[in-house]
Amino acid sequence: MKVNIKKISEMSGFSPATVSNALNNKRGVNRETAGKIIEIARQYGYITEERIKRIKLVTYRDSGEVFSESPFFSVLMESVENESRKSGYETTIFNLYRSKPDYEERVKELLSDTSAAILLVGTELNKQDAELFQKAAVPLVLLDCWFDDLSFNAVLMNNEDSVYQAVDYLIAQGHTRIGYLRGGVRIRNFECRARGYRRAMEARHLPIESRFIFDVPPSIAGAYETFNRILQNKSEMPTAFFADNDMIALGVMQALQKNDYHIPEDISIIGFDDITFCEVFAPGLTTIKVYKKELGQLAVRKLIELIKNPSRVKVRTQLCNELILRGSVAGPRQG
Repeated sequence: MKVNIKKISEMSGFSPATVSNALNNKRGVNRETAGKIIEIARQYGYITEERIKRIKLVTYRDSGEVFSESPFFSVLMESVENESRKSGYETTIFNLYRSKPDYEERVKELLSDTSAAILLVGTELNKQDAELFQKAAVPLVLLDCWFDDLSFNAVLMNNEDSVYQAVDYLIAQGHTRIGYLRGGVRIRNFECRARGYRRAMEARHLPIESRFIFDVPPSIAGAYETFNRILQNKSEMPTAFFADNDMIALGVMQALQKNDYHIPEDISIIGFDDITFCEVFAPGLTTIKVYKKELGQLAVRKLIELIKNPSRVKVRTQLCNELILRGSVAGPRQG
């Protein structure tokens, strides 16, 4: 049943002026009222594909460290923009900084705008703030993030199983003392990777030794400087490491080499993401390849599907990754 503003006014109990202001994202209508009006408008076909011609690519940044340092995100965002353009949708980038004083006002503005669907890059998103986005007035897809107890349409990579396979590969090479290079900023992806590490070690009945778990910044320079200081203290090392991302792995590799460790003869390392630098470093970094372009493309396609065919059913789509073997892994040195 097609409706107009007058009909929506009758069904919602709000005046035509209030309905019009809510649907056109004007000031003066509180979020709860706007939400009720927009829900009716969507349910009865007033907000349709013809009204939504833009996609807002929203980047949520908390510490900002993970976002600003890794080239992973430039590839992902370029993929989103290309796929949107190809599908006939304009893309605008909307940066949300959790620490900024106008954060709440910008979230309110974003959630009440009915002119654009939302693709939310939630890599640094926390659960409390994620709950707010469940109230979005338009189709929304959460990208690169997931919360077990929140309901979202989401597209993300497989973190836990990929790390399980990578650590299991190290074990198959003969390693029994495997350390973990933890990103100092604990985002959801890193927590999932930590579970994969623990699962693999426990499945093979290997001890997880706290002395082989090191917290380092998620950047090449930060990881290098931090791990160089650790090595100056003559800390005991395992025979292999899994690192939360490639930036950490590459920075630690540099620090190890500076301190006369040979890779992979003395220590093997596996990273995560397969950024371009992995092939340039010597030796090349064995890592978990994330299909970044496909991740962005799939998220856009899912969002467009929701624009055209709204549904109450929420679906999580998870892409498989691939272990890429290079020169940074070998069996442990004998003797």
